[in-house]
This record gives sequence, C-alpha cells and structure tokens, in this order.
Amino acid sequence: MPVIKKKPDFNFKQLIFWILTFVLFIALYNSFKGMEQIKQIPYSTFKEKVKKGDIVSVKVAQDLIKGEMKEGGKTVKFKTVPLADSKLVEDMERSGIKDFSAEPDRSWIMSLVLNVGWIALFVFLWWFLFFRQASVGGKQAMSFAKSRARLHDPKKQKVTFADVAGCDETKEELGDIVEYLKNPRRYRELGGVLPKGVLLYGPPGTGKTLLAKAVAGEAGVPFFSASGSEFVEMFVGVGAARVRDLFEKAKKSAPSIIFVDELDAVGRHRFAGIGGGHDEREQTLNQMLIELDGFEDKENIVLIGATNRPDVLDPALLRPGRFDRRINVPVPDIKGREAILRVHAKKVKMSPEADLSIIARRTPGFVGSDLYNIVNESAIIAAKKNKKFVEMDDLEEAIEKMLAGPERKTRIISDREKKIIAYHEAGHALVAKVLPGCDPVHKVSIIPRGPALGYTLQLPIEDKYLTTRTDIINKLSVLLGGRAAEETVFGEFTTGAQDDLSKVTNYAQKMVLEFGMSEKIGPLSLKKDESEVFLGRDIVKQPGYSNETAKNVDDEIKKIVFDCYKRAKEILSEKRKVLDAIANKLLEKEIINSGEIDAILKGEAA
Repeated sequence: MPVIKKKPDFNFKQLIFWILTFVLFIALYNSFKGMEQIKQIPYSTFKEKVKKGDIVSVKVAQDLIKGEMKEGGKTVKFKTVPLADSKLVEDMERSGIKDFSAEPDRSWIMSLVLNVGWIALFVFLWWFLFFRQASVGGKQAMSFAKSRARLHDPKKQKVTFADVAGCDETKEELGDIVEYLKNPRRYRELGGVLPKGVLLYGPPGTGKTLLAKAVAGEAGVPFFSASGSEFVEMFVGVGAARVRDLFEKAKKSAPSIIFVDELDAVGRHRFAGIGGGHDEREQTLNQMLIELDGFEDKENIVLIGATNRPDVLDPALLRPGRFDRRINVPVPDIKGREAILRVHAKKVKMSPEADLSIIARRTPGFVGSDLYNIVNESAIIAAKKNKKFVEMDDLEEAIEKMLAGPERKTRIISDREKKIIAYHEAGHALVAKVLPGCDPVHKVSIIPRGPALGYTLQLPIEDKYLTTRTDIINKLSVLLGGRAAEETVFGEFTTGAQDDLSKVTNYAQKMVLEFGMSEKIGPLSLKKDESEVFLGRDIVKQPGYSNETAKNVDDEIKKIVFDCYKRAKEILSEKRKVLDAIANKLLEKEIINSGEIDAILKGEAA
C-alpha cells in the first residue's frame, strides 16, 4: 500500500505572512505616532521664531515647511503652510540657521501612492483576514459533499497476490477480475460482461482488504478505497452526494476499482427501523444501487465490497447485476496458516531451527491478522531477551500470550489459593488425558496470565470441520474438570470456574437449540434469528416454540451439563492419586508439559 504523505500542520507561508503583517502594523503605528508629535504653527509664529533664533532646522517644500524648533527648553518638531516670502532664505541666514534645505516636488503619482497606499494596504489586510477566510470556509462547506475516498496510484501499488497467502481459491476467483481489467476485449468478443460488483465476506482479519489491494496491484489500475461509515453523516443527502462523487471520479479514471470496506455500514436492510424508513443511510444505499445500475459495459469499473455480516445486507444490493459475485474469505486451514506465517516471517530474522509448520498446527482457527501478531510478538519477545534470531520458544510464548494474555508473575497469591488453582488446572488436564478424542494437553501452568489465575493449554493435532456429539460432551467434561476437582479435594466451590461454566452453558444451549443433539427435543433447530438485532424487526418476533418446549429445552440443557459434571467427578475420584501428583508437580514447578503428565500417568499405571 503506498504511503500517503500527510500535509504538515505547520505552514511556513502563513508564518511569514503574519510576521510581515506584524512588522507592517508596527511601522504604521510608529508613523502615526510620529505624526501626532509634529506641532502645527502659523506662518507668522514661524517667522517670529526665525528672528529669535529658536529654529534649529528647516525643510522647505512647495506646500509645506517642517523642521525642529526650541520650545520650553526642549526641541520639538513643527510644520506650517508657507506664504509667498522671497526673503525667507535671507532671514534664516541672518538668524544663523545652519540646517535648512528644500524638498523636491513630488509627482501626483507619488503623492497618490503615499497618501492612498496606507488605505489600500488596510483594505487588503481586511479583505484577507475576513472575506478570504469566509470564502475558504464556504468552499469547505461545499466540499462537504465530496467523496473522501483515497486514490492509490497504480504505479506505487506494490501489493500483489504474492503478498496474500492462505486463500488460493479466493485469489483464483478474483483472478478473473484482474484478467478482465487487463484484457477486456478477449471477453467482449465472446459476449462476456465484467462483473459490476464483488462482495468479499468472512470473519474479521482474514485479509479482505488486502485482497482488494492485491486485485488493484495485479491489474495496475487506480484504486479508490473508502469505508462505509465515511458516507453517512448527520446532514441529509451528504452520503448520496459522496457516492455520486466517488463514482464520477472512478469513471474519469476508468478502468478502475472502487473498494468499500465495512459495506454493512450503508448496505443494511432498508425499512427496518421502528419509526419509518427513509433516513440518511437508506438514501446513501439507494444512490449506490442507482450507480451500480448506471454502469455501462465500456466503463470498466468494478466495485469491491467487504463485510463481516453478509446476512444483514439488503437483498437488492446482492442481486445479480449489482454484486454479481459473492466470494467467501474463510479462516485459513493448516496449509494456509503455514503459508501466511512464511509471508510474515520474511520480515523478521527467523532462526533456521524454527519450524513454522508446528506453529501452524498449534494455531487452529487463527486468521491472518492473528498469525501476523504471533510473528510480531515473537520478534518483540526475542528482542527483549537480546537474541539475534527469533526461536521456537519465542513463537510458542507468543501463542500463549495471545490465547491467555501476558504473564503476571508479580501477582501475590496465598499458598491456599495457589493450591486450589493447582488442583483446578490438574482437574482439567487429567480429564483431558483420560477421555478419548480430546485435544492433546500441551502445557499446564498456575502462573497468572491476563485475567486467568492459571490455564491448561490444549492444541489440536489437525483442523476439524465437523464435530460429533461425543466430542462436545468430552469438551464439556474437560471444562467442568476444574470445578469437579475443587469439590473432590476441598469439598467446596470457588469463583475460579466462572469462565468454564459460561462456556459449558453456551455449548449445551447450542447442542439443544441449534445442533439437534438432544434426545427429548430431537432434530429441531430452535435458534432465534438474530440477523436484525437493534433494527426494530426483532421486537415483534416470537420465540417460535411453546412454553412447554421452552421448559424441555431448559431441562435438556441442565441434564447435559449435570451429566458431564458427574462424569468428570467420577474420573477424578477414581484417579485421585494421579490428581494429587499432578497438582503437587504444579506447586513445585508452576509449569508442566504434556510429557510430564504422561510420566505421572505411566508411573501410576506401573
């Protein structure tokens, strides 16, 4: 992405102007001040003072005599209007005035400049300070309706498909747009028409904006980028005017690409508000629909929109002829994650022993921005340790920091609380080790990280796209293992299981309401449609099932949670010695890995 130079806030031209203005005002003030000190006297008084010898110096002009005279023991300036007096020079010589001279007669042009110049200067300054500023303000008010989209120069656009990894299918789809912009004649000969709009949708951080920049970089065409929120203002009609201005600019630069990020800011369902529907946002959307319909085949303009919520977009925006293509940008798989890590690893000094394939396996569900953050955090961690290269342990620490937060070694925890935390985490780890199909335990720690007082880190071996009921039940049992360990060992509960209980309840609700994994409810999806939350439509919606069904749902959720809790408690009671051994090891070392837990299990079995 080209660097857009920001206009400096400090303007040296304005500084010079204000300095000159200040100097000019000082000179003008001194001039007027000097004029106020010159005493006006009659010509007769001047002649009398000449005879008395009180005149020090004289300058004679055609219509004015001025100079200095003695008065009251001090020298003051004077001026007088002369009369026809041929003996004036003789009188001055007789009185002993040594300094007298004549001033040349000024032309009428010079007199006009000297007399009117100050007035003209004052008028100019007044115009500059008031009228010009008001004019600039008016232009800014008129430019309020101008589009704020940023134009990226295609010659400086360095982002290409080589900079995007982990979404090969998406790049292949967008490659058709690039080919059409490069060689439209080949498609037109067969009757093909360039898609007017391309919608990129997917979770946050998957690279939708980067893909749009890569399309412009590959095609070598101007790229206009804007956010959906930049169109909508408090003034009615501004958003629609900005949309018109944006498309006009794109047409002048055709072939070109318009990219609108967070399209759902202006593209939500129309007529969804409580108090009627024709608001500023809907006017902006209507104008965008009109502009998309107004495209001609020869204009070669493509609108690329990006959103995390395609379900809230207006159907009129998604129909063919407007957004012809809807391309999903998914969360990368293990192969994609490794490719993304390699792209970001080029920017840091990576140790040859650092295996990015292992890091890719340990980061399921991570998107491109998460993986970039891991590489960046690992570089920061290595720099803190004065290392010359980023090593494997730095990458693993960065993963733990992202998942659980930074370590808080300075937090003081009493011995009793530390023991409870150790048994809590040991309960999670032991249940995960015993139950089949659970994600392998990678590390267990009782060092506080972020809001957690301890954590059990499980890293899956491979990506899973389908989850069975058994897998979910096992996961719930592992989550409840910490609370079950507290009850088994101490005979009471603590607030440490708050986050675990929240996750368990959420999973159980999805099993019953969404996944159809309840025996009593059966294969029904009772999930409430939340696509229109806060838009008014959800206020009148009913749950969609009876009160009796609602009671059955509550009973099934409670039954699933209680069964999993009972299962975890039975495992911990049966393997109490192993639980004690793991907890004691944690109290001793604070951090243990999977191998140490396996050694404890093998020792118990032997």
